Amino acid sequence: MKIYNSLTRQLEDFQPINPPHVGVYTCGPTVYNYVSIGNWRTYFLGDLLVRTLKYLGYDVNYIMNITDVGHLTGDNLGDADTGEDKLQKAANREKKTAWDIAQFYIDDFLKGYKELNLTQPKEFCRATDYIAEQIELVKIIEAKGMTYRIDDGIYFDVGKYETEGNTYGELSNIDQVREGARVEPNPQKKDPRDFALWKFSYPKGRSFDQAQDDVASRRHMEWDSPWGVGFPGWHIECSAMSRKHLGDQFDIHIGGEDLRSTHHPNEVAQSECATGKKPFVKYWMHGAFLQVDGGRMGKSLGNAYILTDLEKKGFKPEHLRYFYLTGHYRQPLNFTWESLENARITYERLIKKILEFKYKSIRKEVESEYNIQFKNNLENDLNTPELLATIWKLISDNSVDNEKKYNLLLNWDEVLGLKFLERTKKKKIKFKYKGKMSKITIVSEKKLPSDVINTLDEREVAREQKDWSKADQIRNTLATQDLEIKDEEGKVIVK
Repeated sequence: MKIYNSLTRQLEDFQPINPPHVGVYTCGPTVYNYVSIGNWRTYFLGDLLVRTLKYLGYDVNYIMNITDVGHLTGDNLGDADTGEDKLQKAANREKKTAWDIAQFYIDDFLKGYKELNLTQPKEFCRATDYIAEQIELVKIIEAKGMTYRIDDGIYFDVGKYETEGNTYGELSNIDQVREGARVEPNPQKKDPRDFALWKFSYPKGRSFDQAQDDVASRRHMEWDSPWGVGFPGWHIECSAMSRKHLGDQFDIHIGGEDLRSTHHPNEVAQSECATGKKPFVKYWMHGAFLQVDGGRMGKSLGNAYILTDLEKKGFKPEHLRYFYLTGHYRQPLNFTWESLENARITYERLIKKILEFKYKSIRKEVESEYNIQFKNNLENDLNTPELLATIWKLISDNSVDNEKKYNLLLNWDEVLGLKFLERTKKKKIKFKYKGKMSKITIVSEKKLPSDVINTLDEREVAREQKDWSKADQIRNTLATQDLEIKDEEGKVIVK
């Protein structure tokens, strides 16, 4: 399998650190608002990778974080150490506590996660549940002499880190990182690239006790630490939680391309400083942005669509999944309502085709050249456009019988997650028999018309009167209507 490694900027053969085990970490949501379909594309990438690794026989330990503290609004302007805490700002906006905000949007995220049929991680790590681990990691970095204190927090010293032979910013464009933020730089920082490990709740000159007397200025989320009352910087959580669940080194780290500039380089620096081991992560995978109408997606632009926006227009989560598959994860994908409609039409046409195939209740493994093509598509850096082309090539191939097609598609859906079995499996309808034999339950694979119900009524009367000849005659009559009758205790099964 080949993966494009953002760290080396080239395709590489995937070789796990400890095969067949693979550790995977995805940067998850900051839960101060609803998750946009742009964010969902990143989590879909994590799902696709994990499904692919499992399909190829790897044992995957999948971890995703949930950021519920420490992510500041300054990140939108290029300096993640400035501005308001996004959870605190949302709490003030909605007149709730930050804890209430976090729980509400976590619940909404998990609901959408399930609807999109995304692979459940071994752990959803909530940052506020790992404060002790984050403090401990900062203490280790401090003991190595790589921190300094200013009025608003404890900072990582990038310049000193580099003087000791380390490289900072390999994941990003170093020149852009060196330019600093698009906001007024903090004059107390030694270097614009330095970043907060621990932020103080209150500025110098205002004590914790004073703040407690002022309810309006009191932070909802704060903890005591060796450096004073405060909260962790945004970057430290991912290092602490991945270390807790995946060890000092692991295989694959996933995130959106916007995290390449500072967040992920900061993770690398603080993690490798703490452990002294390289690399912190062997393979970095970054998903490209989702555009809207050819331009940027953003809440301020009013086009950061969420799942309920799609639902209101009649789209299903499977339609969005299919839309994501139409573009390679490293290439920008342009969302329009027309493109989503095209994905819906194509997906529903695919389901209709599958319904035409003869299928079994138990999926079977099938040997086929198409399996090789499908596997090659996956192993070529998750080439989903080619993967879809392989699917449609199979469907139109008259040399492959329908049962084989069906079984191939069901096996592939382990990776696709498009709910082929759920959407094509005949659903049985149960309803109480309302004729003379009221204790009988009819179980049918389709809704039965009233004349069939009346005929079944006659048959049950005949059976009660032990008129087996008439009962058999009625069964045979129904068989001419492609209705197969099977009697079980208390039930009449109609197929």
